[in-house]
Amino acid sequence: MVPVPAGTYLMGTDGAEIAQKYGQFGQGIREMLKCETPRHQETVAAFFMDRCEVTNRQFYEFVRARPQWRKDRIPPEYHNGDYLKHWDGNRVPPGTADHPVVYVSWFAAMAYAAWIGKRLPLESEWEYAARGGLQGSEYPWGDEPPSPELANFAGSNRGGVVPVGRYRPNGFGLFDMAGNAWEYCLDPWRCQYGGEAEASGEALARLLIDDWSRVRTRRVIRGGSWGGAPVNLRVAFRDSHPPEGAGPHVGFRCVLPAARNVR
Repeated sequence: MVPVPAGTYLMGTDGAEIAQKYGQFGQGIREMLKCETPRHQETVAAFFMDRCEVTNRQFYEFVRARPQWRKDRIPPEYHNGDYLKHWDGNRVPPGTADHPVVYVSWFAAMAYAAWIGKRLPLESEWEYAARGGLQGSEYPWGDEPPSPELANFAGSNRGGVVPVGRYRPNGFGLFDMAGNAWEYCLDPWRCQYGGEAEASGEALARLLIDDWSRVRTRRVIRGGSWGGAPVNLRVAFRDSHPPEGAGPHVGFRCVLPAARNVR
């Protein structure tokens, strides 16, 4: 894990900028961009974050320790039928130990995080960490458009995830905050910031850690993936995924509040 310092930043996108900056996109994308509004101030406490996305190797150790999360034992309400679809039984496919684990549900990600003594990031923590200390930049590395040298996305033509840590890290030392695999957050999906939510901040974290099995609402995912367009790799871009969803493009990483010990 790497330390992420406490700080205050402007989260999201100013609605007035959408037509001005992203007018070249179609109506569907512009509607998605509205989910980044309104831009607002967030203050984040210090925390630690996994340097890379959780890998097949790491998830295999979890499955060994918690056999109830094997693909042949996981309760049906915790997945969509594609859980660990790419694994050979309960074995990691050869040559993919250092790839981010995908085909996992939000429930499985929550269980892994609890097992390792961590948790999934709040959406506000995720965006703050992805920015890597930069103010107002489009991507984790700055404003340079995505390229195959910077991230694994559709323009890289990889056709799937690649080993973690292949591309240069952002200013906080975090790898693959754009591309490779989307990453689950704790938060419920709301298509715009503000309004009624389940809870916020550490209150949300405590609530979900205590009783995540009852969740049925879509969850936030961040960061884009190997199949995503450049717009999906922006630090402010948001999307959602059903908690039982397990697909080839969504993985996760964990965080730990700085007040607790790092494992």
